[in-house]
Amino acid sequence: HPVLVLPGLLAIDVSTLILRRYLDLLGFSTHPWGFGRNTGGVYSMRDKLGKLLASVHNATGRKVSLVGWSLGGVYARDLALRMPEMVRYVVTLGSPFAGDISATNAKRVYEMVSGETIEDADIKDIQALSGDLPVPTSSLYTRTDGIVNWRTCLVREADTAENIEITLASHIGIGVNAAALWAVADRLAQKEGEFHPFDRSGPFALAYARPEKKNTAG
Repeated sequence: HPVLVLPGLLAIDVSTLILRRYLDLLGFSTHPWGFGRNTGGVYSMRDKLGKLLASVHNATGRKVSLVGWSLGGVYARDLALRMPEMVRYVVTLGSPFAGDISATNAKRVYEMVSGETIEDADIKDIQALSGDLPVPTSSLYTRTDGIVNWRTCLVREADTAENIEITLASHIGIGVNAAALWAVADRLAQKEGEFHPFDRSGPFALAYARPEKKNTAG
């Protein structure tokens, strides 16, 4: 099925090339975002991303899975909230969308290049982004991120929402991390409309931390 891959802040499609080629080799049909360097702006990018999602959906006749790295994951969650009828699954990698989303070393850069401030964001949008999605979702994160506070990457776990902690990874490396790539492909391989918790056994078992029973995401 089609997979739209969204890059992180100041990144371009080349940054997601390994991820996209890996998924293509497994039989998925990936699509880059195609807007050049990601200079941010959740609000300013809404219409463009909405049209892009609709274009992929209409061209393929299928629901589209969204994979977003860092800021790209915030875009992905926003798209799923606004256009759930076109979205099959959401996977985020090191994306800060929960709790204190200003707890990131990239805050000043985001505000400088996007022209948007985190403080000016609509509180309803912030609450929605950190809340439950109408589609299945998996959040991949690492406590050794180095850029964002890993706690801001946690979803509120539910029947169709889970957190997957990758050990010994980094913010700029999680999108090419072998264990992360394996997890992304595994999650996308589920049948449409079905959700099963991620199985942490397999070739990269040591790279996945044991899931905690509960988290404080809200």
